[in-house]
Amino acid sequence: MAATRFDVLGIGNAIVDVIARTEDDFLAKQKMRKGAMQLIDEGQAIGLYDAMGPAVEVSGGSAANTIVGVASLGGQAAFIGKIKDDDLGRVFAHDIRAAGVAFATPPA
Repeated sequence: MAATRFDVLGIGNAIVDVIARTEDDFLAKQKMRKGAMQLIDEGQAIGLYDAMGPAVEVSGGSAANTIVGVASLGGQAAFIGKIKDDDLGRVFAHDIRAAGVAFATPPA
């Protein structure tokens, strides 16, 4: 069996960005700063999802975004990053694979 070769391998956080429209008072109530990125834990995510309106989920993270860029330019790219076996983990895995990036990390 021949080994697969990659031009670039990225190792990083498998992040899913959640984009939603909201008002300033919602941000204040949730103790969030407007225009800032904030990493949150699972409990905070559940609370925010319960309190907010509709949202769009987009895979991201610096390393993953860079690797997707490599693949979009024709490079053979792979990514290693831990995901959970949940909806957001499946969103991330689907999105990065759909961008042409090899992603074989099993869910935690």
